[in-house]
Amino acid sequence: MTLPEDQIRELGRLFPGTQQGDEGGITYFLIPALELPAGCIPARSDVLLCPSSRDGYTSRLYFAQKIEGGPPQNWHVSRMRILERNWYAFSWRTREGLRLTQMVLAHRAGLEGAKS
Repeated sequence: MTLPEDQIRELGRLFPGTQQGDEGGITYFLIPALELPAGCIPARSDVLLCPSSRDGYTSRLYFAQKIEGGPPQNWHVSRMRILERNWYAFSWRTREGLRLTQMVLAHRAGLEGAKS
């Protein structure tokens, strides 16, 4: 999957420190210390965006740890090893055709509604 350069640049501008990596023919984007919605514990987390279809999802956002304090989620992925790190993910579907930054924000929206 070839990703548009303008979207990669936009992702880097919105989320400084973003790094791109490839594994198993899939491109991922590591976003360090993504700010999570109010009430989430921790308040920031490294995340890994997979903008390609994977495991029946249009895209995936993996977290460095399970996030607490938000609405109940089905954290069905635990310690998945990608790019030499362990990742966690909850079941969350986004619509097709989103830009990379929109994917990150759409997945993060699954944590909104957290208690303050």
